[in-house]
Amino acid sequence: MLSLALVVSLIALGAVLHRLAQHRRAVAALREALRARRPLLREDLPGALGTEWDELCSAAGELAAELGRIGREQTGQTAQLGTTLGSLQEAVLIIDASNYVLLANPAFHAIFPRAGRILGERVELALRNEAFLRLVENVRAGRAQARQEIEFVAASGSTWVEVTASSIAALAGQADGCLLFVLHDITRQKRLEAVRKDFVANVSHELRTPLSVIKGYVETLVDGHDTMPPADRERFLKTIQRHSERLNSLLEDLLALSRLESAQPGLARERVEPGPLLAAALEDFRARPAAAGHRLSLEVDAATPPVLADPLKLGQVLDNLVSNALKYTPRGSRIDVSARPGSADEVEFVVGDDGPGIPEEDVPHIFERFYRVDKGRSREKGGTGLGLSIVKHIVQLHGGRVWVESRVGAGTAFHFTLPRHAPDAAAPGTR
Repeated sequence: MLSLALVVSLIALGAVLHRLAQHRRAVAALREALRARRPLLREDLPGALGTEWDELCSAAGELAAELGRIGREQTGQTAQLGTTLGSLQEAVLIIDASNYVLLANPAFHAIFPRAGRILGERVELALRNEAFLRLVENVRAGRAQARQEIEFVAASGSTWVEVTASSIAALAGQADGCLLFVLHDITRQKRLEAVRKDFVANVSHELRTPLSVIKGYVETLVDGHDTMPPADRERFLKTIQRHSERLNSLLEDLLALSRLESAQPGLARERVEPGPLLAAALEDFRARPAAAGHRLSLEVDAATPPVLADPLKLGQVLDNLVSNALKYTPRGSRIDVSARPGSADEVEFVVGDDGPGIPEEDVPHIFERFYRVDKGRSREKGGTGLGLSIVKHIVQLHGGRVWVESRVGAGTAFHFTLPRHAPDAAAPGTR
């Protein structure tokens, strides 16, 4: 009897253990189905487990289906958001409550290429900028300006951005709200603004000098007209005339630059033979008093083809370059003008001299407006500081290039190229 009871107990225990094992496998299958966000199928269950398990499977299937739908919806929204932000020209940056980067669109990486892969990184490591981090704190505290300009300084130069910031609701999976920053690159505008300010300051300075001299001498003439010796009066009038001519030259150069930078600079292109044009220009210079004591030479390669250019503006380029060579080289210096076939489909012109040359540190700035290597000497000789800037603009309008090669004590050579044919799209530049 005892043996029978023992056998029955063992059979019952085996059935319980078997049922327990089935439940464990069912729980594992349920866990896997929920993780994969798919319905729990009957064949996933190890045998029939009763109506309770059927109800659980049904509920789990509905939950898995809902999770799958939400997941697909989130994936679609994320893809749509990524596509939308990717097409924006403005940079977009989203950070969470702990300053971790949740999103940065391609425009952000275009402005900050050195930021690298910053998703999941702290913004302090991605953008090491005190002003921007202070803006983050102010936005979070609700006291930020609507727009703020921030300068990011790097070894390659400064980048200016206009930042608009706001708080947004928490994203999926985030407990607290996030911060949204829209950054607009205004570096080019800042540089243009700096150029404009420098230009206005330079023009004001250049105009003030001759005007002050003219005003002072005129006041002296008015006050002492009856008692001033004739020799002093004549000297004063010649000084006024000289500064008036310098003022007129400055205004003419400014007007020339303005016309060259306008939407319609007025290029009248025609087929120009370099040889005859250069010969006529040098013949005109030989007749000028400034050329006395200088040796002017011309060399045109026989293979030099004609160029398509505005002969008047090309003459203006030659006039500025040869006048500079005459002005800044001592008597007895040699000035060589030449033309030869250049690379590709262009002709290269050179105006060189054996004068004192230009210091290496000044060469990169030589085509800037009002830039002078020797400011006192340039003003003494009547220069406006705009001649080489006019040369650069004319050459660029033709689709050519201009550059200078110089060594102190070994002379200077200005090179410029002109295309043989009208370019489809000018790619101006200095080298």
